[in-house]
Amino acid sequence: MDKIDLNNFNIRTDLALEAIDLYNYKDSNDIKEEKYTKGKVTVTKITVEKGAEEHIHKKAGIYYTLDTSAILTHDHDDLLETENVLTDVLREILEHEQIKPESTGLIVGLGNYNVTPDSLGPVVVDNVMVTRHMFLLQPESISEGVRNVSALAPGVMGTTGIETSDIIQSVIDKIKVDYVIAIDALASRSIHRVNKTIQITNTGISPGSGVGNKRKELSKDTLGIPVIAIGIPTVVDIATITYDVIDFVLRYLNYKIKNDAKPSNSLLTSGERVALEEIDLPTQEQAKVLLGTFGSLSEQEKRSLLAEILTPNGYNMMVTPKEIDIDIDDLSKVISRAIDRAIHPIVNDA
Repeated sequence: MDKIDLNNFNIRTDLALEAIDLYNYKDSNDIKEEKYTKGKVTVTKITVEKGAEEHIHKKAGIYYTLDTSAILTHDHDDLLETENVLTDVLREILEHEQIKPESTGLIVGLGNYNVTPDSLGPVVVDNVMVTRHMFLLQPESISEGVRNVSALAPGVMGTTGIETSDIIQSVIDKIKVDYVIAIDALASRSIHRVNKTIQITNTGISPGSGVGNKRKELSKDTLGIPVIAIGIPTVVDIATITYDVIDFVLRYLNYKIKNDAKPSNSLLTSGERVALEEIDLPTQEQAKVLLGTFGSLSEQEKRSLLAEILTPNGYNMMVTPKEIDIDIDDLSKVISRAIDRAIHPIVNDA
């Protein structure tokens, strides 16, 4: 079988962590990675240099990835722990971007309020602490530790007919904003990360990327001021789900083979709980025996082939978890509180 040309297909991910693995590029001179754990939250800090941009298709800058199980448990302590870690990361980026106490900020909630998995940004805007009107109307009554912040949910181009970046640029020009914090839904190439991964970066964001509808990017290059982006994968496409299911099947079959299982009905789980993520994949030779030619393909080739089969027929739909309503509620509160605490010192003293 001829080798599949990956350039013909769009394997999309908005997460730098995944892009590095996808394109198998780990040049230590161009990409630096630090990993640490705070409680139940794992943080990966990736610094991408200019030399890596064209290889992983991500802009040079700093990318933090927070992996948390808080949304699975909906436990108050787990959510608070995630909020604390996110607050610390936001403070680091604000300091890196040299955002001063007197700087004026604009919180932008990207997405469609009427589509639940795409409503993260607008819901965050509903919950953040906005203060610009106080600075305009009653500056003498403002407490120490309160910063000048405004917020905007510009909607989507399909509703407004206006490019989102144009709306934001107009607001920036009118009210003289010094920095932007943008929140949006992202796209991931793994069902493991849906609603469980938070990416924070100083490289900006492309509105609509979470549903495969990228618009003009919001970044320092386009807006002229620092843009800090917070994103969470809230949907995943069918091609990704199909690949992950096949991956799980291979891991499970490998588990059965290693445990000397007999063929046919012995492969049934009988309700047993197997930690599939922790099981090794079979070798490529074994995978070929189990799945034929498809099993001999690389990960990228499998993903590309699935996307090529499903997309032209209209089957590569976007899917979201059935608990998306409560997930968005929890995630929006975590993000809005972390933003408030990172910007306004008074919130931490309250």
